[in-house]
Amino acid sequence: MTNTYLRGLVVKVGVLGLALALAVYAAFPLAAAHAWGWLAVLVVVTGLIFAIYLSPRPVPAKYLVPGVLFLLAFQVIPVLYTVATAFTNYGDGHRGTKQDAITAVQSSSVQRVPGSAEYALSVALDDGGLKFLLLSPDGKAFAGDAQGLHELGAGAVTVTAGRISAADGYQLLDLGRATQRNDEVLAFTVPTPDGAIRAAGLTRAYTGLATRFYDAGCDCVTDRGTGARWFADERTGEFVGRGGTEGEHLAQGWKVSVGLDNFARVLTDARIAGPFLKTLVWNLGFAVGSVLVTFALGLACALALQADRLRGRGIYRVLLVLPYAMPSFAMLLVWRDLFNQDFGLINRVTGLHVDWFGTPWTARLAVIGVQLWLGYPYMFLVATGALQAIPREMAEAAAIDGATTAQRFRRVTLPLLLVALTPLLISSFAFNFNNFNAIYLTTEGAPFPPGNSSIGATDLLITYTYRLAFGGSGAQFGFAAALSVYIFAIVAVISVIGFRRSRKQEEVYA
Repeated sequence: MTNTYLRGLVVKVGVLGLALALAVYAAFPLAAAHAWGWLAVLVVVTGLIFAIYLSPRPVPAKYLVPGVLFLLAFQVIPVLYTVATAFTNYGDGHRGTKQDAITAVQSSSVQRVPGSAEYALSVALDDGGLKFLLLSPDGKAFAGDAQGLHELGAGAVTVTAGRISAADGYQLLDLGRATQRNDEVLAFTVPTPDGAIRAAGLTRAYTGLATRFYDAGCDCVTDRGTGARWFADERTGEFVGRGGTEGEHLAQGWKVSVGLDNFARVLTDARIAGPFLKTLVWNLGFAVGSVLVTFALGLACALALQADRLRGRGIYRVLLVLPYAMPSFAMLLVWRDLFNQDFGLINRVTGLHVDWFGTPWTARLAVIGVQLWLGYPYMFLVATGALQAIPREMAEAAAIDGATTAQRFRRVTLPLLLVALTPLLISSFAFNFNNFNAIYLTTEGAPFPPGNSSIGATDLLITYTYRLAFGGSGAQFGFAAALSVYIFAIVAVISVIGFRRSRKQEEVYA
């Protein structure tokens, strides 16, 4: 009893120590980001965990808390964050605050002027990413990052041949490694009050003057050379032109709330509403078709292997389940090559020359076929289990009453199967409705209509959302989040309807 108590105590101390270490580790970044609300949540949750698990009483929360925390961390919070993002313009050009946008505008317009200060440059890395280590002509050392210039103490750096060769807390890049990141180095800027410091190659840097500057009096950005002005629009989070620059806007903007604009855009913008509805129809057809064909084939195989006179049923079952045992992502890539028009095995064996992924309907037929091969083993397994749970006496009684084999299947076997399998069919529908891999690893959404590479004939809503968020010329995270909310609502409504019908079936056959 003593040994058991000691082992339990050691485990408890270890787990609570790990929880405290993780809390402390997470507290510093939250404090640095001034996320006081999340820091308060962290303190409360950590205190609650210690209060629950240090209590000597058998509190039920000891068993519930881990699951609830994981549910909140990996389900509830991501969903809430996605919904919150859907009400903003978050995306490329609108990622930070207004001050971040002003800094970016000024830094991107920096030009070298005669007599500007020069520095010996060393490129370095630290936990925050790329850094400039600069040595001024008078021997002062500085570290430059996206927040500005910070002087380094004389004892914190080592200078060799007129450049900083080592610095405490920084990992210096040699010229070879710096060359590999040449584009990033040349695009990097260190903001200064009147401009920014930029690299002139990999060993020298200069202080440039910003040709565009922000004027708080008019809340606008002014070009020093032309006098053109772009005024802040707090509704759209960008600087827009007036007068001679009417209709123009600067690429650097900031994140703002746009209300229901992203949701309304899906329904009112003709360039989006039409393709969205077409994709939704295909998405529903793909999900329903994938479930129906896989269920039909899986059930047919399960019924065939139910025959008592069939020998070697174990071997057949193993062979039928093999596709389910293969990694789906690898098999999808294999099937993509099998459907290749020029060297694909399908065209070679059949003697055809079909461009499977070149026309909308052949591409859709191909992805449904791939789904059939990947999905029927799962349906075969669940149908086999459900068939074995149906009492044989019911089929025998129906046969005595004169029912044919087809009638027994339609009136007895299938209804009882659906009672057991409807929840699994609904979950399969929800999975296939958002089956990103099935499309992205085979067709990538192709074929695309001429002049429009944003949405293809085999795109699902999830692949379209992915392309908006991470592909194309600019990411639109806010709009993609709104589409994700639409997807969630569609799947939720269909699932609720399906479960209600399932409950009615259970009441009939109870």
